[in-house]
Amino acid sequence: MQHDATLKVDNLTVDLLTSKTAVRPVDGVSYSVRKGECLAIVGESGSGKTVMNFAPLGLMPAGVSTELSGSVKFNGRELIGLEDGELRHIRGKSIGFIFQDPMSALNPVRRIGRQIAEMAELHLGLSPSAAEARALELIKLVGIPDPEARLRQYPHELSGGLRQRVVIAIALAGEPKLLIADEPTTALDVTVQAQILRLLKDLRKRLDMAMILITHDMGVVASSADDIVVMYAARAVERGPVEEVLTQPRHPYTRALINAIPKSSDTVGTRFRGLSGMPPILGAPNPGCAFAPRCDLAVAECRHTRPLMSQATHSTVRFACPIANTESEIHGTGTCS
Repeated sequence: MQHDATLKVDNLTVDLLTSKTAVRPVDGVSYSVRKGECLAIVGESGSGKTVMNFAPLGLMPAGVSTELSGSVKFNGRELIGLEDGELRHIRGKSIGFIFQDPMSALNPVRRIGRQIAEMAELHLGLSPSAAEARALELIKLVGIPDPEARLRQYPHELSGGLRQRVVIAIALAGEPKLLIADEPTTALDVTVQAQILRLLKDLRKRLDMAMILITHDMGVVASSADDIVVMYAARAVERGPVEEVLTQPRHPYTRALINAIPKSSDTVGTRFRGLSGMPPILGAPNPGCAFAPRCDLAVAECRHTRPLMSQATHSTVRFACPIANTESEIHGTGTCS
């Protein structure tokens, strides 16, 4: 892992406890992201990709108790164990968030300008007038046309794409060093998706921010990220540079995800290439590889022994599969994914 990482996560495990049940949506995951770079975290719904980024920052639903182990360091500062008051100083200011649904992320009864300005007042200590000026700067920065008029509007008066740009402006109001974008284009049409992704990439480079992009869309990953972590059933199964992982996937799950993407060569009527089977039930005991029941390569060992992260010779890609790429020389690292 990089010693100068903006965010460095080592062997993170998250247990969620309610009055009726206990589940482990994140199980011993490690990754990092540096200033100016984008890390994509990919996986099916329920794989743990959102929880592992939100739980260490205290962003879990009411009524859910969270137990964390491992290490999560932001600019060298350990986040696990901080009181909620300390986390509040980090959330929004040092770490910004873009949530899935822009409509639910905005206050429907407050004008756009006031919502952006409030964040600038809170995190930068600006006066109301200075915060209003900052809101105008941000609305221009994210490319919203007729910015003065937009600041006076309410969320319901804007399109989905414009609302998402407002959410991005709010996330940038505290001048964060890290931006966490959780499925930022899910509710948008394809054309607007492309616009938002170009905007995020431009802002990341212009502001030299680190970014974590949580998504299930490999197309988004290919166009936006530098590195990738592939999640399955609470564990990381593969991680490394995007170009290498997408062109030479080693873990069977990563291969299956990529194979499921429609190709330009597909003819009309080509059968959808989805993954067979179903993901495991969250919280069920799983001593082996969680993907084994859906994997064509699985052997008896896969069902009884948790695979260690391995690395192919002459590659920085790491993957948790003892039989993937058996034609390559691989060696275990002695640590779990």
